[in-house]
Amino acid sequence: MSDSTLAILLLLVGVVWLLVHRFLKGPSLRAYDQPVEIRPGGRDAASGDCQAVVLLLEQALAEIRSTPMKQRLAAIRRVMAGGFLDPSLVGAADYRIEETDAGGVPGEWVLAPRSDPNRRVLYLHGGAFISGCPSGHRMITTRLARVAGAAVLALDYRLMPEHSRRDMIADCQAGYRWILDHGPNGPGSVRELFVAGDSAGGNLVLMVIAWARDAGLRAAQGAMALSPIVDMTLSSPTCKSHRQTDVFLGPGLGRFLYLPKTLLLLITWLWNRIIPPNPLISPVFGDLSRLPPVLVQASEAEMMLGDARRYVNKARAAGSSAELETWPDMPHVWQLFEPVLPEAREAFERIGRFVERSVGHP
Repeated sequence: MSDSTLAILLLLVGVVWLLVHRFLKGPSLRAYDQPVEIRPGGRDAASGDCQAVVLLLEQALAEIRSTPMKQRLAAIRRVMAGGFLDPSLVGAADYRIEETDAGGVPGEWVLAPRSDPNRRVLYLHGGAFISGCPSGHRMITTRLARVAGAAVLALDYRLMPEHSRRDMIADCQAGYRWILDHGPNGPGSVRELFVAGDSAGGNLVLMVIAWARDAGLRAAQGAMALSPIVDMTLSSPTCKSHRQTDVFLGPGLGRFLYLPKTLLLLITWLWNRIIPPNPLISPVFGDLSRLPPVLVQASEAEMMLGDARRYVNKARAAGSSAELETWPDMPHVWQLFEPVLPEAREAFERIGRFVERSVGHP
């Protein structure tokens, strides 16, 4: 290789590195890393029931890993659709499920015995943007309907990679518009609106409340984000420091983070076809002022803890009301295990109190 060819290659590498770090990295969020959470429940460690939950997660991960790579996505979706607990624990006799079309997006209404049809929750499920569905999250949506006294609309938005991230975002925005004027009993304006979601769904929740503000739509009374990912640049310090303690995300996402940062950002950009720090996919980089009250719940052992801290700290600095509640040693989105996990019951009780506090928000 000639000296001139080597010089050109080095120049190209330098230009790529500069572009990646200028446009794909995003501004530093280190100023928002200070702890801000409260720890409800009075525990310094996980309850004894947590070990059974960890075993269930390990069994699910083993089932996925045993599947040939070409069938891996289907296996992930099958596991997520089935949930992690016996479906009978949902308590089907106590809830009503009704399929619906939410402005062109399929979904289901989840109704508890005391659900008020005019108090509504738009629920956006998790699943890493590639999996998940309303039926697989009924362990959450049924409990949410009960503690919030609300009709819960669980949206079955389009998933990647068959569809784009923008398609998914459009579905969530369409669902938000629709629920404003439609309830489980048909057309009718909402009296009290909340938005909730877990993990990837928590990301979509925080995106959609900022979008609704900018679009001039009626604001929700509050938003609940469970273990949300808010930064697709994955720059939070706990993304790396908590890889070993996060039994849910660590085995997959943790390995991805061993890639060089430049390569990681390029892959994320190509996968989403949106630059990683764009607020559409990384809500923490957006304007967090004038938002409805936000409750974030996260585990002190999970990789997304730093994301939660940064979002809440930045929202507070922008003048919005935001709270962070954490529990020790819990798996990512432990609320999925409410029937067997006391910490999940505590989390839902806290959500119920947040809803009641937020009802008076304009």
